[in-house]
Amino acid sequence: MYVRRAVAGDVEPIARVHVLAWQAGYRGLLPQSLLDGLRAEQRVPRWTETLGRAAWPHRGTLVADDAGAVVGFVDLRPATDDDPHAAGVGEISSFYVLPALWRQGVGRVLMTAAVRTLATAGYTSAALWVLESNQAALEFYVCLGWAPDGSVRDDVMGHTVVRDVRYWRSLSY
Repeated sequence: MYVRRAVAGDVEPIARVHVLAWQAGYRGLLPQSLLDGLRAEQRVPRWTETLGRAAWPHRGTLVADDAGAVVGFVDLRPATDDDPHAAGVGEISSFYVLPALWRQGVGRVLMTAAVRTLATAGYTSAALWVLESNQAALEFYVCLGWAPDGSVRDDVMGHTVVRDVRYWRSLSY
C-alpha cells in the first residue's frame, strides 16, 4: 500500500469508500435511515468537483492505494473557519478508510502523509472537525497527536442536528 495524489479516475472509488465508511462508522450515531439511503453515485459529483479544484500542495486529495484499489482517502485544504487563528492553518476536510481495513495501519499511514503534505505546503498547524459522539475517531486522532481546541459547532446531517468538535495539531516537527 502507498499514498498518492488522487486523479480523476479515483472519483468513483473515493465515493464508494466515503459511503461505506459512513455506513459503518456512524452506525448508532446517525439515523439508520440516513445511512441506509447513502449511495456512492450520489457522492460522485461532489468528488468530481473536489478533485477538479486541486491546487497542490495547498489543496488536494490523497488516496491510500493497495494494488491499484483505493482503500482510503484524505482531503486537504486551507482552513475554512471564520476564526482569527485560521491563518496558516490547513484543514483535513474528509478522512475515511474502508471499514474492513480499520485498525490495520492504513489510517495512520494516510494521516501521516496528510500531515507531511500540509507541513510541506507551509501550513504551521492543522485542524479537522469530528462528530463529538464518534469515540473511535476521537481516540484515533489523539493517538496521532491531535487535541481538541475547544471549538464546537452544530451540523445538520439529514434531519438530525449533531455536534462537531474541532481538533488541532502543530505541524512543526
